Amino acid sequence: MTDLDQRIASVLRERAEGETDTRRLLEASQARGRRRKLRRRTATGTALALVGVLGFVGVTGTEFAGLSRQLPWAAATPAVAAPVPPRADGVPGAAQRPDLVGTDPQVLHLGVDTSQARYLGWAVYRSNQLESIRFNVNGGQPVLVEVSRSAQMINELLIDNVPIQEAVVRLTFDGVVRQFGRTGTGLVTAWQPAPGLYARASMLAGDRSVLVKAVDAIRWDEARRCVAPLRLSTLPEGAAVSACSVDVAAFPRGLKVELTLYREPAATMWVKLLYGAGMGESTTEGNRVVGGRPGYLYPDGAKLELLGFPKARLTADFSWPTKGFTEADATTVLAGVQVAKDLGDPETWD
Repeated sequence: MTDLDQRIASVLRERAEGETDTRRLLEASQARGRRRKLRRRTATGTALALVGVLGFVGVTGTEFAGLSRQLPWAAATPAVAAPVPPRADGVPGAAQRPDLVGTDPQVLHLGVDTSQARYLGWAVYRSNQLESIRFNVNGGQPVLVEVSRSAQMINELLIDNVPIQEAVVRLTFDGVVRQFGRTGTGLVTAWQPAPGLYARASMLAGDRSVLVKAVDAIRWDEARRCVAPLRLSTLPEGAAVSACSVDVAAFPRGLKVELTLYREPAATMWVKLLYGAGMGESTTEGNRVVGGRPGYLYPDGAKLELLGFPKARLTADFSWPTKGFTEADATTVLAGVQVAKDLGDPETWD
């Protein structure tokens, strides 16, 4: 699910009465996203499009040259071990409490066997009752696992931007591995890991044995925190964190963190931290003061950046919907933000 898909689907699911035609909505939102990305290219220069369920869409600017130009799932596995979300002590896993899945944006109710699998990313979307992890086993093809208390949600999600409607057989939760996509190179399987819980594992290419090994590496009896090198200590009145996503596929060369804030009736803000080992400090001159530090309000008046982070960009995007969060709200959030001392060292994140 792309960043824009997540934004629109999440808000409408929070507010909608009755059934929502999510397929038509997502297709329309993708078109809108392409137009928006074109506008951003004109405004800020060369675009780096990092796509995937964790929201790597619309990140722009020539200052991001230090990050890999490859898609996250195509990037070579770095020699340095990727970060691992820490255990959430005292919190039951999905096998024990399936009803907790997707209820807390700071907690993942599943994990993987780190003796054989490497985390590439993780995410929780409360409004969609969805948790996901991306990983590979023994350096193999990346696998995306998504779990929800809603079978409909799992069936309606795009598989890494490939509509499930293009699958050879529509998903049934029977554990059978099936091909999907026009070329049939993608593989997907869906099953119920616990009563009332629905899971899907997919990969864009590879053989069935890789997908089976990946499923075997999932641990349903543990919980982990959606930890990130970014903390929000101050929130606007009435706002709460509704989603957390971390992508470490390119780590230690780079990473991306996104925390989503939501406030009734339909206000959404995305706080994003983008890190690249080859990035320098921003050359943008501040035009705002944010918590005593220089900040920069973008010309469209819908995104505020907190300056002064070596090799990183920290922004609060409150561009959609138009009537929701304000610049003052974004200032409140960024003024109280806490960023890890060393973004390249996961030991400093928590």
